[in-house]
Amino acid sequence: MRNMMPKTVALLASSALLAAGTAQADRSEWPDNFTVGTASQGGTYFVYGSGWANFIADELDVSGGGEVTGGPTQNLALVHSGDMAFGLTTMGPASDAVKGESPLAPGLAMDNVCALFPMYETPFSIAALSSSGIESISDIPDGARIGFGPAASTSDTYFPAILETLGVEFDRRNGGWSDLGGQLQDGLLDVIAFAAGIPIPAVSQLEVQTDVNIIEFTEEEMATVLDAFPVAEFTIPASTYTTLEEDARAVSMWNFAIAGCDLPEDFIYEVTKATMENNERMRSVHRSAETTIPENIVHNNVLPFHPGAARWYEENGYDIADDMIN
Repeated sequence: MRNMMPKTVALLASSALLAAGTAQADRSEWPDNFTVGTASQGGTYFVYGSGWANFIADELDVSGGGEVTGGPTQNLALVHSGDMAFGLTTMGPASDAVKGESPLAPGLAMDNVCALFPMYETPFSIAALSSSGIESISDIPDGARIGFGPAASTSDTYFPAILETLGVEFDRRNGGWSDLGGQLQDGLLDVIAFAAGIPIPAVSQLEVQTDVNIIEFTEEEMATVLDAFPVAEFTIPASTYTTLEEDARAVSMWNFAIAGCDLPEDFIYEVTKATMENNERMRSVHRSAETTIPENIVHNNVLPFHPGAARWYEENGYDIADDMIN
């Protein structure tokens, strides 16, 4: 028995070295660092994306962080070109991008963008100061100065068209959410039309400093918008903002994290695994991550999933059609 022990120990040591060597080989093609394209400061994308980047960097021991961008449309272009490894986007701009209809690159089908995981729904919501007297969409006066967020963002792409469809005439303004919130408080804007995960930090900050009206869609307005745009019904819970006394009707669009399709499969597998298996940690990044769960992959019918992400989903019992894997 004593003679067998050294052989057993040697065998275990050899196996450990082999496993370590394999793990090292798997990581040898991983990037040394990564960047996540988010959006403007003060918006949910920036908070969510920066927090997620820090989590992945810590979890996988790879340097990474979030970066301010113009939002979903620009993130698709940055990931497609390889300028950023990861980005956050919504299904509307993603659909345009894969069809070659992105306003940033007309005619270019962005085929190096793969889906990773579902984030949350982006509600389209409207805020005005209580002192303005604007309590409904029909109250918005002709020529109202409306902030739609960063140029080419999901909000700026879809919300102006939504309000035009509802008969609103306005003076269009762009900027980061924090900046637009300050302009609203200073009387330089009449309304802000947000497309961002809730609670929107800029709105929460406004509530602390002044009285705000959160303006909901009427049933008729919602029906009109649902018929004309790629959005779904959404309810903003009353608990989201101190201003709300009851749930508010809105519409929404799903968000997904994206990655360059040419990133190493093992790397993306580990990124997906860490994200999908740590929802409590993700909710600590932003409360909207409550819906960052694998069951919600069904809301992507636009972008192919990265093979590394698809491998994790399939190993854990979530089916993805073959034609939806890059």
